[in-house]
Amino acid sequence: MTLLIRTAAALLVLLSLPLAAAPSQNAATPTPMHAQYLPPDDLTLREGVPTQQQLLQITEYSVVIGSQRESAQQPIPVTSPILLRLKGRPMNKGATVSQVLLHFDVESKSIKKPSFDEQTHTLTLYYPSSHYRAVIDLLRNEKVYCQFLSYANGHVWADLHTTELHAR
Repeated sequence: MTLLIRTAAALLVLLSLPLAAAPSQNAATPTPMHAQYLPPDDLTLREGVPTQQQLLQITEYSVVIGSQRESAQQPIPVTSPILLRLKGRPMNKGATVSQVLLHFDVESKSIKKPSFDEQTHTLTLYYPSSHYRAVIDLLRNEKVYCQFLSYANGHVWADLHTTELHAR
């Protein structure tokens, strides 16, 4: 009988170990909402908890295809920027984002860093023009979210993502 009680006690201790090792939902370092959509942090750039998170569910969008000519320069450059203006509703506590501006760049070899303007509540993202079609397809066919994370070490992350989809 004593052996049975010791075995049962040992089994209970072993079964409770994974529960003790698992992070608590109310842990001191909360993970950002939609963290499952972040890529692996192989370079360990995301140090600690984000100092800021903006998460927006996109509900509407508009497309602006511009044409501009700066006549003060020689030779006179003509550019045709493409801009998507996304609007939606903030999804996380403390989020103040009200719109996202997506700029599609044809000429640059490097893309500008995502930025969030707290005064205008505008998140600005830059993508190569080759991403335009994929972004439009997402907006037309899926529930889309935009997130922005900034960290104390200066690292920022921004993305557009869908929730998990089932293959048709």
